[in-house]
Amino acid sequence: MSERRAAPTVGQVVLGRRLRELREAAGLRREEAAGVLRVAPATVRRMETAEVTLKIPYVQVLLTAYGVPEDEAATLVALAEEANRPGWWQRYHDVLPDWFSLYVSLEGAARIIRSYEPHFVPGLLQTEEYARAVLAAGTVGTAGAQAVERHVALRMERQRLLQRPDPPHLWVVMDETVLRRPVGADAEVMRGQLDKLLELTSRERVTLQVAEFADGPHPGTYAPFTLFRFAEPELPDLVFTEYLTGALYLDSRTEVSTHLEVLDHMTARAASARRTEKILREYRETL
Repeated sequence: MSERRAAPTVGQVVLGRRLRELREAAGLRREEAAGVLRVAPATVRRMETAEVTLKIPYVQVLLTAYGVPEDEAATLVALAEEANRPGWWQRYHDVLPDWFSLYVSLEGAARIIRSYEPHFVPGLLQTEEYARAVLAAGTVGTAGAQAVERHVALRMERQRLLQRPDPPHLWVVMDETVLRRPVGADAEVMRGQLDKLLELTSRERVTLQVAEFADGPHPGTYAPFTLFRFAEPELPDLVFTEYLTGALYLDSRTEVSTHLEVLDHMTARAASARRTEKILREYRETL
């Protein structure tokens, strides 16, 4: 039986999809692949959908059964070994919800991250003080100060991906509400957060836009969501949307295309990146 774990890594998702493609190309049903491994068909399904850790001997047997050339098989086995290694975020397993582990893995692998945020500055852009205030006021705060600090540390660690030599393009649309809602015990927290946003506007691979009140309602006003796009052709665009106690990962073509259309509509209507910088400076002066 393959070993279960809290959430898959992006590598496991990619390899699972590749194994399914190879099985289908070989003309084998899941039941037939399961017969080769002498396991239940459900085990093959879980491997292909990244619900279980990939056992290397199973991968090797399946690749042989699928007629994969030796050099390609060696590459895929190496990918499986790499994919099974724990991600850095697993150091925070004590506070990281199972449903958010995959998000952190996707975030680190994406080439483009596009998001809409109606309530708060997105986590990748938050200062430590702002993050602490937001987390303390939410459900995390009910777990105590130590849990809040662990979540703050995780959030700051996630931001390292923006410091990479080749970071993803982060493109965020924030409602004006994000700027108007006071966070923290005094205005200094918001001043520091606005200073950070202004610094980020100068980065080549960060695009910030504010959806102003004056523009009225828009099609994204329902809930925050994030769309991930990857360099790997095996991994399609994915949409993440969060609710109070969990999250949804959407990958159907219809759902993803609908969210992409909404994002495109919102970015066309929201303040441009240049005007957003002006809005941030003007609001900073009022604090």
